[in-house]
Amino acid sequence: MTETPLAGLRVLDAATLFAGPLAATMLGDFGAEVVKIEHPAKPDPSRGHGPSKDGIGLWWKLLGRNKRTLTLDLSKPGGRTTFLRLAATADVVIENFRPGTLEKWDLGWPELSAVNPRLVLARVTAFGQFGPYSRRPGFGTLAEAMSGFAAITGEPDAPPVLPPFGLADSIAGLATAYAVMTALAARDRTGEGQVVDMAIIEPILAALGPQPTWYDQLGHVQERTGNRSANNAPRNTYRTADGTWVAVSTSAQSIAERVMHLVGRPELIDEPWFATGAQRAEHADVLDAAVGSWIAARSRTEVLAAFEKAEAAIAPVQDIRDVMADPQYQALDTVTTVDDPELGPLRMQNVLFRLSSTPGAIRWAGRPHGADTDEILTELGLTEAELTALRTEGAL
Repeated sequence: MTETPLAGLRVLDAATLFAGPLAATMLGDFGAEVVKIEHPAKPDPSRGHGPSKDGIGLWWKLLGRNKRTLTLDLSKPGGRTTFLRLAATADVVIENFRPGTLEKWDLGWPELSAVNPRLVLARVTAFGQFGPYSRRPGFGTLAEAMSGFAAITGEPDAPPVLPPFGLADSIAGLATAYAVMTALAARDRTGEGQVVDMAIIEPILAALGPQPTWYDQLGHVQERTGNRSANNAPRNTYRTADGTWVAVSTSAQSIAERVMHLVGRPELIDEPWFATGAQRAEHADVLDAAVGSWIAARSRTEVLAAFEKAEAAIAPVQDIRDVMADPQYQALDTVTTVDDPELGPLRMQNVLFRLSSTPGAIRWAGRPHGADTDEILTELGLTEAELTALRTEGAL
């Protein structure tokens, strides 16, 4: 097998739920050795989130892939000592306890860096390590509300809309993986590790674009516009004759002109307001009526074929059934099959991107709680007597 790009990198995933663990998953997908550390009596709650099969949480199968699993109670003296021994062998520790929790257990940055000066400690919390909100409990939902995302999502005369999935957590997870790799690149030059402070409220704000700059310079506050955009039109979802939906985007002027020719309204191109996306957006009612009526008279197959022939941008609005059958996703192997000892063939999203020389891979799906505890700790040098003492203490 081709050596993976992160081979030899060791990551301790001591986080729970989504943002921190997802960062560890991204690293594991490209060859890092990831050790998932869970409380002996309170496993990562993602094991119980969402649907399960035969009592096995399916979300965990995705989030826990490419990770070996270890149980350890860091609040116990033996657990603390064992964690420090593990940290001494690691390149990265990812945690998402509330600020001050690791310090309460004498496992803060001074203690961790003392046993391993090259360690990168990624701390993922809702609000960051300092500031007036830092010790509040928080989840991605609060970031979606607080960042401005919910305020601009939904119809103008309807309530703000929260996403029905972990959007802020996912963005923060990807950002944390990037932050970890940045810190490791710095370590390659300096020889020293450092702390990554990732607040979940921040990456989603970065993803929202120039809103702070707009407000700073113009006092502009973006409003909810539903599926429309203030920057271009036509841009919306439209219902086809067979009751399905398609999404059209015209961010480029040339695409907007092609769409008008396609739907039989080329005269609109000559309107003075058609020359810019922002002006077109001010006439979205006219443009939506033109595009919507044309689409409503045709089946989705006809609409997609006509747009493709005209080289205009369109996509079907797909649910997961459509995604699984989509030929482009199939060509990319975006949803791949993993052989799992518990569930058999198991389909899930593939690694996030393709590398031509050192590709990532899913080696296994999420493993049972604590399945690799004895193996990992024996590799660390613990004896049977030490393992027994840890179990007696309740640390394993």
